[in-house]
Amino acid sequence: MEPVPLVPPNIEALRPYEAGRTIESVRKQYGLTRIAKLASNENPLGASPKAIEAMAETLGGLNLYPDGGLRLREVLAAQFDLKVENVIAGSGSEGIMSNIIRAFLCDEDEVLTTEAAFIGFQVLARSRGVKYRTVPYRDWHYDLKALAAAINENTKIIYLANPNNPTGTIFTRHQFDDFYQHVPERVLIILDEAYFEYAKDNPRYPDSMHYRYDNVITLRTFSKAYGLAGARIGYGFAHQELIRNLLKVKLPFEPSTPAQAAGIAALADKEFLHRSLELNARGLRYLNEGLRDLGLPLAPSEANFVMIDMTSEGEATRVFEELLSQGVVVRPLKAFGLPNCLRVSTGTDEDNGLCIEAFRRSYASSGATRSG
Repeated sequence: MEPVPLVPPNIEALRPYEAGRTIESVRKQYGLTRIAKLASNENPLGASPKAIEAMAETLGGLNLYPDGGLRLREVLAAQFDLKVENVIAGSGSEGIMSNIIRAFLCDEDEVLTTEAAFIGFQVLARSRGVKYRTVPYRDWHYDLKALAAAINENTKIIYLANPNNPTGTIFTRHQFDDFYQHVPERVLIILDEAYFEYAKDNPRYPDSMHYRYDNVITLRTFSKAYGLAGARIGYGFAHQELIRNLLKVKLPFEPSTPAQAAGIAALADKEFLHRSLELNARGLRYLNEGLRDLGLPLAPSEANFVMIDMTSEGEATRVFEELLSQGVVVRPLKAFGLPNCLRVSTGTDEDNGLCIEAFRRSYASSGATRSG
């Protein structure tokens, strides 16, 4: 009898998530003092001062266990006119995503999403060992018609990110309404709205809080617009039966007490959110104009980053490395399944300027030209 492997094949086949390059690692490699980190879709303004103050006030009670996110759930329920039973809090939206995978997938079930979906979801879904099916993008957008046509009797979870990471594109209200008509009630839809704040004022954007369907789970985070990526705090909305079952599998004491306090305070800091969104809108315009002036094809973004479709994996690698040597860190997307693409987050006005200048120098030094 052959020995049973210690590690299941579906886990052995996975590649661990690889974060973007850190400022310190680039500084050490190239001996630079000024680094523009535009790789991880972080808030260049930092965190809300009110959130930092609220976290500090909790430090005297770190000997006590957290309440499992109850206070944040109560605040969110009041803000969105829901019951507490419709809300869950966790260690980032990915923490809740992990609980969804654990709670609702059986061995014969299948997951359905787009090619090159958010890498965090790819890793979580594939770790469960169920069949993972995808359909191609259509002009860098979710092809909702193709996804609807791909639903079969084993489809259990459909993952949709809106705006999408890594492309930045959205699907519209009309497109989602049409798609939903083809989704059986037994299929769970994850609507990942990590970049919701950046797109919410677009009248074509389908804010999922207007779609209180029993088989839809909305996920949101404080990591992006609220600048709390390091605190790991996120939340979700769903029918109370879905939340009831998610609460059975979540870690009992997540999120942490400081993270919950930061999230509550960040929600109340409207001025910081306004400044964050204003800076991002300005940065998106600047990056789009500067990169298009170089003839680089971009996906239309409603998030806090732009995605560039290079001519080849080799070109993407060359530009990434040349930008690194100039102190500009962007994100290669090979791990997502898009080896020809780079993703550039918005930064401060100064960071964005350094980025465009680095791109210009990269193309000037290579003698490369691109057609628009």
